[in-house]
Amino acid sequence: MDMNRLTPEAIAAYALYLRSEERAPGTIEKYLRDVRSFAAWLEERTVTKDLAAAWKEHLVSTNHAPATVNSMLAAINSLFRFQGRDFRIKFLKVQRRMFRDSTRELTRPEYDLLVDTARASGKERLALLMEAICGTGIRVSEVKYLTVEAAQRGRAEITLKGKIRVILLPNKLCRKLLKYARKEKIASGDLFVTRSGKSLSRRQIWAEMKRLCKAAGVAPEKVFPHNLRHLFATTYYRAYKDIAKLADVLGHSSIETTRIYLLTTGDEQVKQLDRLGLVSYANSTINQINIWSLLMGRIWR
Repeated sequence: MDMNRLTPEAIAAYALYLRSEERAPGTIEKYLRDVRSFAAWLEERTVTKDLAAAWKEHLVSTNHAPATVNSMLAAINSLFRFQGRDFRIKFLKVQRRMFRDSTRELTRPEYDLLVDTARASGKERLALLMEAICGTGIRVSEVKYLTVEAAQRGRAEITLKGKIRVILLPNKLCRKLLKYARKEKIASGDLFVTRSGKSLSRRQIWAEMKRLCKAAGVAPEKVFPHNLRHLFATTYYRAYKDIAKLADVLGHSSIETTRIYLLTTGDEQVKQLDRLGLVSYANSTINQINIWSLLMGRIWR
């Protein structure tokens, strides 16, 4: 195999490596997509550190978001590590964001509207799936662990990324899941399956949610499975104010990761800053009186 060029054979070998490392299916899919993008840009040129750095500059110049650039570089550096290359590409330095983009923030009323619209449209599977993700905070890749047996036990045992964790299922959700199983004549195993009995893929779930947007009147950029997990996290934290427990529920090994989920929107932060009251209102009568009183006090001393 020619290791100096990024051939289809080299990419296939990298794919096998990622699977042997037990990477999540979504991670493998994304890394391979980014590596293929790099290969297409190379146009059969030999892989060098200078060319990899040039690709990084190309991504920046074509208006890719810094976080997107860094995620693509992570894939390339992983490839270089697998190939035994002695160089890596430095990530862009990005200041930690203090707030989330409000245009991508899914609100509780919008979530309720999506679920109600799905149910009214006869899409019971999709409505229940969204409730299952948002009601437990599971990742979309963990949906396959929501089985008839899990609903009967009230808990799902998830094995992912080399870790095993137990997710507790709300009683109301369990009743809904078992009722759905009886209706669909699913005696055991996965609850959310296609007509052929295969587990719904991440892409299928994403596509079904996107198709729901127009009917529900919710902006498409707000509607994707991971945003349901975000909504769970913010709702849980507002209710209990326990970030350590939330990290456990979400399956995070670091509370710093959980903190990212709890970022407020820019609009919320502006309101918080306004409530500090450190900027006076223009032509405020009260301020004028206070200033006049201060000046008079100095004159009569």
